[in-house]
Parts: sequence; structure tokens; C-alpha cells
Amino acid sequence: MSEYHGNVKVGGPVQTHELAELMITKVAVGPMDNNAYLLRCRRTDEQVLIDAANDAHTLLNLIGDAGLARVITTHRHQDHWQALAEVVARTNATTVAGRYDADHIPVPTDELVDDDAGIPVGRSTLRVIHLVGHTPGSIALLYDDPAGAPHLFTGDSLFPGGVGNTQGDAERFTSLINDVETKLFAKLPDETWVYPGHGADTTLGDERPSLPEWRERGW
Repeated sequence: MSEYHGNVKVGGPVQTHELAELMITKVAVGPMDNNAYLLRCRRTDEQVLIDAANDAHTLLNLIGDAGLARVITTHRHQDHWQALAEVVARTNATTVAGRYDADHIPVPTDELVDDDAGIPVGRSTLRVIHLVGHTPGSIALLYDDPAGAPHLFTGDSLFPGGVGNTQGDAERFTSLINDVETKLFAKLPDETWVYPGHGADTTLGDERPSLPEWRERGW
């Protein structure tokens, strides 16, 4: 496997995490430094994009001639779907989003997903984890690598250093921190690799000791 650290910047080179069954390529796009992730099944070459956030030209070049089976939008916020319409128009990819955010995404959603749904990437599968708080319908996506550690795409619900922004709303924060603790930290091992919607990657093990601090500070 090539060395992967997950640190990318807009206009810079991509990073590719080479797993036994799946290739995960990370690129940063747009003025809000969004991460987009292209997943390719190594057995079938089927590709799935997580968050067509911005800069359709960059994303389409990354997708290349292999085409795109699906594009998954992790949540309703505008910075995560700026390139969605163009990417779908050029690739005819199936659109996927969480049931409770889909109505707020201007490109029609072909597949509405709920907690624990499976999304195929060739012969591999992403499992949907519904996390309520950053938005009502935010989803994380878990790839449980049969040859190694789990891999978790968290959108804007979990970052290095804390959970996603809940706009100072105590009820939303409590919902999100509870979901993150019970659905992610309580069920997944420390070596789980976390790919957030912005910025650097992390692991659950690196973040786990800070959970009481996050809850105490309320953000």
C-alpha cells in the first residue's frame, strides 16, 4: 500500500488510501475546503463519490472514463452539493441521500437511505449511520474492511477535535453527541479511520479521550 496521510488542500494533489478491496481517493475542493471522496471497487472498478461538494471539473477528471455508479450526499448543507447537478448530468450517476435531508438538496434524490441501509460499491458495501444534530438527516458511511480497520466517512458530524456545528442549540448538540457516542464510539474500535467533510483525517482512538470534554463544553 502507498503511504496515506489524508492531508489535502484545494488545488493540490489528491491522496489515495489503498485497501485490499477498495481504493479511497480524497480531494479538497471549493472555497470552504470541502473534502470529496471517490471510492473504487478493486474487483469491478465500480466507483462511488461521497459529496460532490464543488469544482465539478476537478471531480469529473478524478472520476475519469470509468464512470460513476452513485453519488452520495452526506447532508443538506449547500457546500456539500455545489457540483452535484453537473456531476450527475455528466455521469448519469444515481443520487443517494439521507431520507430527512433529501428534500433540501436541489438535485432529486433517487435513493433515500435510512439507518443501517447498505450502499454497494461494486462488491463492497457502505453501511449508513444516521446521526441527528448537525442536520436532521445527516449520514455517516461505514466501510468495514474485511482485511483491516473500519473506515468511516462522517460528513460534518465528526471532526478531529469535536462534533459538527449545531449552531449553539443545546438540543441539537445533545442529539449529535449522543448519536456519535452510541452509534460510533460505542460500536467501533479505536483503529477506525475517520474521513470528515472538511480538513484532516483522524481515528476514533485519537478522539475518544476527548468525549467528556466535548460534552462538558457543549460543542
